[in-house]
Amino acid sequence: MFRNYPRLIIAGTHSGVGKTTVSLALMAALTAQGRRVQPFKIGPDFLDPMHHNAVTGRHSYNLDGWMLDASANKYAFEQAAREADLSIIEGMMGLFDGASAVDDSGSTAQMAKHLSAPVLLVVDGSAMARSVAAMVCGYATFDPDIRVVGVVFNRVNSKGHFVLLRDSVENSCSVKVVGYLKSDPVVTIEDRHLGLRVAFEQMGTDVYDKLGESAIETIDLALVEDLAASHNVPSSPPVKILQEIPKTIGGPNKTVKIGIAYDSAFCFYYQENFSAMRDQGAELIFFSPLVDVEMPKVDLLYLGGGYPELHEKGLSENIRMRQAIKDFACRGGAVYAECGGLMYLMNSIEDFEGQKFPMVGVFPYVAKMSRSHMMIGYRHLELIESCMLGPSGLQARGHEFHYSTLVPLDEEFEGEFVCQISDASRSHKGPDGLKFQNTLALYTHLHFGSQAALAKNLVDFSAQTRSGII
Repeated sequence: MFRNYPRLIIAGTHSGVGKTTVSLALMAALTAQGRRVQPFKIGPDFLDPMHHNAVTGRHSYNLDGWMLDASANKYAFEQAAREADLSIIEGMMGLFDGASAVDDSGSTAQMAKHLSAPVLLVVDGSAMARSVAAMVCGYATFDPDIRVVGVVFNRVNSKGHFVLLRDSVENSCSVKVVGYLKSDPVVTIEDRHLGLRVAFEQMGTDVYDKLGESAIETIDLALVEDLAASHNVPSSPPVKILQEIPKTIGGPNKTVKIGIAYDSAFCFYYQENFSAMRDQGAELIFFSPLVDVEMPKVDLLYLGGGYPELHEKGLSENIRMRQAIKDFACRGGAVYAECGGLMYLMNSIEDFEGQKFPMVGVFPYVAKMSRSHMMIGYRHLELIESCMLGPSGLQARGHEFHYSTLVPLDEEFEGEFVCQISDASRSHKGPDGLKFQNTLALYTHLHFGSQAALAKNLVDFSAQTRSGII
């Protein structure tokens, strides 16, 4: 059954209103009061979940209406929410913005329907007065299947300003005003070229504590908890997303070891991918290509996305690790890489200033950074050749977000690609999936929940490479 786990979606009127600030403030304040807060993030975002984890001490899980179906999202929610007092679900973009201009596909609104979750609307009140009532009333009535139950104002200049905003809304519609956050540069998290500054770089500061203290001072947290408990239980129960793929019980997969590159250079992973691989009998071993000088003894290397272009000097200077990974790949070891991991496997990375740094060198390309070349969007992936992900024809979903391009060292070189990708509208976007022996490198960040066979195929493949079958 889809149980009565209290839940509240934090949605914005548009991007940049402060959803992350408000979400973190609520998480910090409620955690400080002894609540077990389970965080979630709607959409293909890796940075916000790292902040969520830093504040709550609990892994944040991604929910996505385009990459995953309703049952998969319900299941992911229930699995994480069951041991928490309430769940705070940070939305993406504006409440009704998603993969389509004519329906709610991939939007925060769609997820609110999937989870039957009430919505707390974040409004930037910095330059508003009575007009805020028209905005809130419009959002509350635009879709009758969405329950906008409360509003919180961000970047408010004074208590008097808040009172003006509150009275305007409460005299115009039934949406409850739960409070506000003041304008405060002290608790501002800086941006960078792929989004908010990574949580690794915020550790050791008191920014989260200050956010929590601000929320305790100016937000009615008891009302927030009441609103979270006001959800409706959906009629259809969740379906286990991997139910059609049996877990490995005994056999060669039982002791498969997967090495996960995890540090400030490689930190973009879906927690669901880790869970899916563990469900298939894998043991995950985390290591740092930046700091460690020895590669762990594993059957598969998983090099995720992140910021290798900001740590190229450290990665390049760690020659022993680079050589160990290259030797492993050249011996036929299984290596799966996504985006930043793909860049790390190239001959070199050329930064924004044109300086090149040697990398692992499995593929004869330069990963060249360019601020004028941003690739972003949902991706539908189809295998055109069999590989570690599965047989030809297998399909999965994910997203792409990077500023680099691959430039071959030899202009006549043509790499072997095993995938074709298209965007959310199914427009063709070209090849993906560079292959070398048992190494596969994608620009696409795949969500394993979009294709139940992915985790099992990867675990089985790594077991077979270990045993010499492949």
